[in-house]
Amino acid sequence: MEEKNVIALGFFDGVHIGHGALLRKTVERAAELGAASAAFTFDRAPKEFVTGVPVPLLTGVEERSALIRELYGVERTIVAPFDRDMMQTSAVDFLEKLLVGKHHAAHLVAGHDYRFGYKNEGTPEMLREWCAAHDVGCDIIPKVELHGVTVSSTHVRELVENGDMPGAAEFLGHPFFITGTVKHGKHLGTEVLFPTVNLVPEPWRVLPRFGVYAVRVRLPDGSVYAGVTNVGIRPTIVDDNSVTIETFLVDFEGDLYEKELRLEFLRYLRPERKFDSMAQLHRQIEKDVNEARGHIA
Repeated sequence: MEEKNVIALGFFDGVHIGHGALLRKTVERAAELGAASAAFTFDRAPKEFVTGVPVPLLTGVEERSALIRELYGVERTIVAPFDRDMMQTSAVDFLEKLLVGKHHAAHLVAGHDYRFGYKNEGTPEMLREWCAAHDVGCDIIPKVELHGVTVSSTHVRELVENGDMPGAAEFLGHPFFITGTVKHGKHLGTEVLFPTVNLVPEPWRVLPRFGVYAVRVRLPDGSVYAGVTNVGIRPTIVDDNSVTIETFLVDFEGDLYEKELRLEFLRYLRPERKFDSMAQLHRQIEKDVNEARGHIA
């Protein structure tokens, strides 16, 4: 007999505190029912597939899945492809054939604004009524507000794009972060300034406003370092306008090439700007390092 699941429904970009209320209820219901807890999401933003217009995201699929598990204890994340077949699936078929038939949902948990099915025909009210008629449990989580603002991924994206890292962390319930594999850069930091690691951001990722940030750097072995990260085009060093995320790890020695790092953005320190000389840039970065230590201590 297949194990029954309590399934949280949503896209969960960023996994903010509004999602957290939904995910906590999912784990609670799973414990009550002796079922497994799961979250259902898509491999891409449905709006992007439907409109063809890129939708910047706070997190990739693996990052979302990890946060859902690490922060809220949900046992697994179901990642479904959003393709033409999914787009044309009716709301009833989505519930009956996919969630109950394929994924053995015994109970569903959704947010106050959750829409689903072809042309978003499914609403929270329809979900509640369908579940009641088919002996499936259902919770609709009311909106979560903070400082009079409804918590949403859209609002968090705006905070990140404005460089408001403390504000973003408050709405997320964790620091905004970027993960990536360290790539070889131009080695200018090592040769003329200081050793740095370089991440190349994915084209879909929401980036903080250009500038310099105090960050916490998590390495694959679990160790944590203070860091200073420049998001932008490094106008003093290069002139090709390519966007990079370049980080100096405080008090670190070693080789991180091809290792995956997590950069947790804590505070915006200053705008990116062009310096008259490398020496002037070096002095400024020494100041940035000292300030970053204070924010991470």
